[in-house]
Amino acid sequence: MAKATLLFIAVLVAAASCLLPVSKAQSNMSIFSNYFNSIWSGNLVSSNPNGEIWYLALTNATGCGFQSNNKYIFGWFSMKLKLVGGNSAGVVTTYYMCSENGAGPTRDELDFEFLGNVTGQPYILQTNVFKDGIGGREMRHFLWFDPTEDFHDYSILWNNHQIVFFVDKVAIRIYQNTNYTNNFFPNAKAMYQFASIWNGDSWATEGGQIKTNWANAPFVSSYTNYNVSGCLWQDPSPACLSTTTLNWWDQSPAWQLSAAQLEDYHWAQRNFCVYYYCTDTARYPTPPPECSVNPFP
Repeated sequence: MAKATLLFIAVLVAAASCLLPVSKAQSNMSIFSNYFNSIWSGNLVSSNPNGEIWYLALTNATGCGFQSNNKYIFGWFSMKLKLVGGNSAGVVTTYYMCSENGAGPTRDELDFEFLGNVTGQPYILQTNVFKDGIGGREMRHFLWFDPTEDFHDYSILWNNHQIVFFVDKVAIRIYQNTNYTNNFFPNAKAMYQFASIWNGDSWATEGGQIKTNWANAPFVSSYTNYNVSGCLWQDPSPACLSTTTLNWWDQSPAWQLSAAQLEDYHWAQRNFCVYYYCTDTARYPTPPPECSVNPFP
C-alpha cells in the first residue's frame, strides 16, 4: 500500500498511558477544558493523570459526550481514538462534526461512527454526511487493524470542493461537491467537533440482533491528540471564509487526492468497503443524484 501524505499541523500531545478503568481515572481535565466541554453526563467524562487522554464511559444508565469550545467552517480536523475492547456489541463510539449542539432538524453533520463488535469479530466504521438535517449517505468499512489495541488517527478534510475521511492518513471516503446536481454538500454552516459513546444495540451490531452485554460495563473509549487547522468561526462571518485559498486546506492540492492518496483510497475500497449507499438498490431504486459523480468503490 502506498503511504499517502497530507500536510497537517503538529499534534498537541503524545499518546501515552494504558487505558485506565473509569472508576480510577483521575479528574485532571485542564487540557481537556482548553478545547472541549462536557455536554452529557459529565461525571462519566474523565482523563488520565496528566489530562492528555480523555475517557468516555457507557453504563447501563447512560452514555456521555463532549463538544469543542469553538466551531469552524472548512479545514482539517483530527482525533486519535482507542475503542472499547472485548465484547462491545451494541456500543457506539463516535467522533463527528455538527453545526448544532443537538440533533436539530436542519443540521449539517460529518460522522465517524464505530459500531460495537462481538469479541474476535472486526469493528465496522460507518461514515455519513448530513445536509440540512437529511442524511442517508452511509458508507461502512472494516479496519485493517485492531482499533482497540492502540490509538489511531481519524481525520476529516473539508473544503468547498470535497470532504475526505481519513484513517491513519489513508483516504477511505471522498464526498465531492456536486451542488449542480442536487445541492447536497454541506458548505454553509460552521461545525463543532463532538465525541460520544452510547447504547445503539437496537441497530448497531449485526442490525441489532446482538444486544449490549451490561455485565461488561462500564464500556470506555479513549481520545487524544486533537488537531485542527481550519477557519475559526466568528460572527457574523470570519474573514478566512472569503479568503480560504490562502490556507493549505483550501489550496488546489487539497481539492483532490494526490496519486498516492488515490492508490490508498482504491486499496481501501477493494479490500475493506462493506456498504455504500449508492449501490444499495433496494434502499435507493434510483440512486441519489450525487452518486453519478462521487467516486465508487
